[in-house]
Amino acid sequence: MQLPRRTTPTPALARRSALSAAAVVASLWLAACGGAASPTASDAAATGTAASSGTADSISGEVVVFAAASLQEAFEEIAEEFQQANPDVSITFDFQGSQDLVSALSEGAEADVLATANNSTMDDAASRSLLAEQTEFATNVLTLIVPVGNPAGVTGIDDGSLDGADLVVCAAEAPCGEATRTLAEQLGVTLSPASEEQKVTDVRGKVESGEADAGIVYATDAGDAVETIPLPDNDVVNHYPIALTRDTVNPGAARAFVDLVLSDAGQAILAEHGFGAPTGR
Repeated sequence: MQLPRRTTPTPALARRSALSAAAVVASLWLAACGGAASPTASDAAATGTAASSGTADSISGEVVVFAAASLQEAFEEIAEEFQQANPDVSITFDFQGSQDLVSALSEGAEADVLATANNSTMDDAASRSLLAEQTEFATNVLTLIVPVGNPAGVTGIDDGSLDGADLVVCAAEAPCGEATRTLAEQLGVTLSPASEEQKVTDVRGKVESGEADAGIVYATDAGDAVETIPLPDNDVVNHYPIALTRDTVNPGAARAFVDLVLSDAGQAILAEHGFGAPTGR
């Protein structure tokens, strides 16, 4: 299924004809009864739609989701399941660095849902009165990656093998960059990156192409086109929150998408892509 997606935030989205006020849909995806098999995402979406049909208007229109770049593959899969059960809803994604998404919202860009890669960027959005209540839905950890074959012979982050190597990390203002800085502090190492990127996917891209000798990315972003080197024991964990925006014009459909992300079925998809379960703040 082809999902419409923008690749860069814009000051505003020219979208949507006038929508009727949508009633907020009741919780659409319920956990399976004890001992029962976990529902598939399609089952969850279908159950939610059926449950709401007698009590609320059918959801329709467009839902614009601003999401951290590391969520792209998982969220696109969740959206496919969502749209199978809700064919009258189109989902438009903008996958960028979390800090760029918050900046875009504060500058007037329109979105219905925001999902970031750490609490601090979501808290920044909340401090600007851009959001409704936020909920944690996933966790993620860092890993060290190198090109296939590891031509620079990198063996770790704290053993001196990065000396003289071209290391790429996320920019300090990005959630992955903030986590990298915390990791270095915990391990007592000084990193000297050759470049800093705004998105974790850009870090991975430079390592995949061989432009960089090593990179620090989320474990979910490592992929099969690079080799992974385990990091020393640490407790650096990124917590991913999701929220409806204050100015959403399609709250019913937006809430339905968030409910699927939080459901057992949505959580199963996230787990398949390497994300950890939410742990609370």
